[in-house]
Amino acid sequence: MTALSVNINKIAVLRNSRGHDQPDPVVAARVAIDAGCHGITVHPRPDQRHIRVDDVARVGAVLGNAAYNLEGNPFAPARGTYPGFIALVLAQRPAQATLVPDGDAQLTSDHGFDLRRDAVRLRPLVRELKSEGCRVSLFVDADAEDVERAAEIGADRIEIYTEPYAAAFARGDFMRELDACARTAQRARAAGLGVNAGHDLSQSNLAALLRAVPFLAEVSIGHALIGEAIYDGLAATVRNYLAILGASRAT
Repeated sequence: MTALSVNINKIAVLRNSRGHDQPDPVVAARVAIDAGCHGITVHPRPDQRHIRVDDVARVGAVLGNAAYNLEGNPFAPARGTYPGFIALVLAQRPAQATLVPDGDAQLTSDHGFDLRRDAVRLRPLVRELKSEGCRVSLFVDADAEDVERAAEIGADRIEIYTEPYAAAFARGDFMRELDACARTAQRARAAGLGVNAGHDLSQSNLAALLRAVPFLAEVSIGHALIGEAIYDGLAATVRNYLAILGASRAT
């Protein structure tokens, strides 16, 4: 069964909008885990506009057997109270580090690595993370020409950036984008890589992706899931996603 990792960044966005301590991402993580999710994702950015540095350890302390996934820009240096992404990962030692090439000015992640250009800088960082027992996933665009380079760099997995697919699904003309995701997944698998997917996945578009890529190892879902949870409740929404994943496995 494809694992569900719940991204709780949006809980921190809501908390930070008031400058207090509620709602608490730690409580959200506990609710999601109690509802059956397989892991929790956080993406701490240098400006700490949602998940903060202190949240990383607090969330990690309550996960139990759930897998912890830290996302971030591996080239982000230390500044202020932010120690740099690599230092943050090494201090926490999560199950997985998902490396994403997002700049400070980006509202959210909106593209994958250029693995040809970035290989030299990525390779020693990937090696360092893996030496500490951390699985490493690289964020890539669907139909990336050089996806096989992720294996050469030393990564364990890729995460396919699915926002173009999700946008096309909402328009009703998604087959080309879905095929791109499937081709990328097949090429990565042939290169010995595991395949994750994430960004703008939702209850409406997830099943079609799972049919096209039935061997997905993990989906990381945050924005849509938290938005749906406003109406239906967090625990119920997590269970809805798990039902979709379970139905895909049965099929």
